[in-house]
Amino acid sequence: MREVAWAPLSVFSVYLFCLIIGLYDLYPNLDIPTHILGGIAITYFYRTAIRNSQVLLGEIPFLVQVLFAFTATGTTIIFWEFAENIVDFVFHTHNVFGLFDTLKDMFDGLLGALVITLFYRRR
Repeated sequence: MREVAWAPLSVFSVYLFCLIIGLYDLYPNLDIPTHILGGIAITYFYRTAIRNSQVLLGEIPFLVQVLFAFTATGTTIIFWEFAENIVDFVFHTHNVFGLFDTLKDMFDGLLGALVITLFYRRR
């Protein structure tokens, strides 16, 4: 797992850096590529984890691997958006700009997941 955890951790680190120095306030549209890259990184992580788990679980059909990675990414995206809204509520921050912002973020993450999913090919 450590060999693939770099992808989501890198995107998360860039997200935190941009958040801390206020880049999202200066450039609100920077949020779009961040969520797209997050979707790509998380899908890559899940897909590799699923592929590597075949040693323990046995052969998993390719289509099941890809679909499970995509749906696991979608679930992660939903929980991420829940977490952003909870942080805003608890700490009185303003990182979420309403329902449209949340839906746009989810769409961008799923778009990233779809992009990498379409690039997977059976080896």
